[in-house]
Amino acid sequence: MTAIPAALSSSVSAPVHRLALQANFGHDLAHNLGAILAYALVGAALIAVGFVIVDLTTPGKLNELVREGMPNAVAIAIGGTLAVSLIVVTSIFSSGGHLAEGLITTASYGLLGILVQVCTVRLLEYVLRIDVGRLLHEDEYNPASLAVAAAHVAMGLIVAISVT
Repeated sequence: MTAIPAALSSSVSAPVHRLALQANFGHDLAHNLGAILAYALVGAALIAVGFVIVDLTTPGKLNELVREGMPNAVAIAIGGTLAVSLIVVTSIFSSGGHLAEGLITTASYGLLGILVQVCTVRLLEYVLRIDVGRLLHEDEYNPASLAVAAAHVAMGLIVAISVT
């Protein structure tokens, strides 16, 4: 215990404790940093896979249209990315601190979520009679792109909540 100078001892009501790190601090820090990196890699991979699958199942080259700044393509890509991110976040949160199981469930839920999301969005496009191929190539913003983006986010939320 550190000694308190006499002049200060009357104004300090609680004892001063050692300012030392706990014995397992380094191990815990290394484990947590590794977990962050592992989950970030799984999350980034799922977002990339999700984008590729959405791109492959969408009429036109979504990745090229996004790079060209086509507003409707960007809106739809944002919806898909947010949806996958929601699934990843809740999967991580639900993993209960078990790294290996958490990574496996995050990847599994993420992949299933991507498939459910794509199928649901294609169904919505059919029901609403949205010509996504035409929509993606429009130079002007079209609110119909928000319906598609919202379908992505809605399915992401549904899968995310079912994980918890």
